[in-house]
Amino acid sequence: MRKRFTPGLALAGLFTLGLAGPASALEVGITSDLDKLEVPHGDETVTIKRNQDTENWLDNEFAMTSRPCPPFCVQPMELGRGVETLGEIEFLDYLAQLGERDDLMIIDSREPHDYAAGTIPGAINIPWQELHMDGDADPADVRDRLVDEFNVMDQWDLLDFSDAKTLVLFCNGPWCGQSPTNIRTLTNLGYPGHKIKWYRGGMQMWHNLGLTVVEGQ
Repeated sequence: MRKRFTPGLALAGLFTLGLAGPASALEVGITSDLDKLEVPHGDETVTIKRNQDTENWLDNEFAMTSRPCPPFCVQPMELGRGVETLGEIEFLDYLAQLGERDDLMIIDSREPHDYAAGTIPGAINIPWQELHMDGDADPADVRDRLVDEFNVMDQWDLLDFSDAKTLVLFCNGPWCGQSPTNIRTLTNLGYPGHKIKWYRGGMQMWHNLGLTVVEGQ
């Protein structure tokens, strides 16, 4: 039987298991009780922690404040239909569950070159175009992905989401429409909103907080 997790408790369980300790172990912790977190990323285990250089500043594209809108418009806080918007701590809680759940996927919705340049440990890449049926995605290919990867059942041409995986999506940040576009597509297809989570801060906030970035697998 698949193990059930209670959102918000996965990180707390790490303290008991000894996988995370008090922030005093590092000068720059994540929270007052959590200094680092180990997550599976491909065939490796990666430690997520914040940059320990207290003089560090952003020096890349995520320091940019203004991009043309459209397409780089500020996204709403809620995407509707029961989809939960996550902050960093809530997102880390799902990362902490990787390796223990086979019904959970962390999805980087950005294009492959962005993913390869640097992503969040534990994330796999499903470029947003591959789920965007109003764009170039073939509906049959999207349906096959739902069945083959997201554990959706195809019952006589009807989609059954009873055992569908929980999907946690992100992209470049609050100004990025890639993961929101995919989330709206999924909910329009009938994917249950409560099985979709959105890390709105994305790579922008991840970089802003100095959290670990790895090359995409």
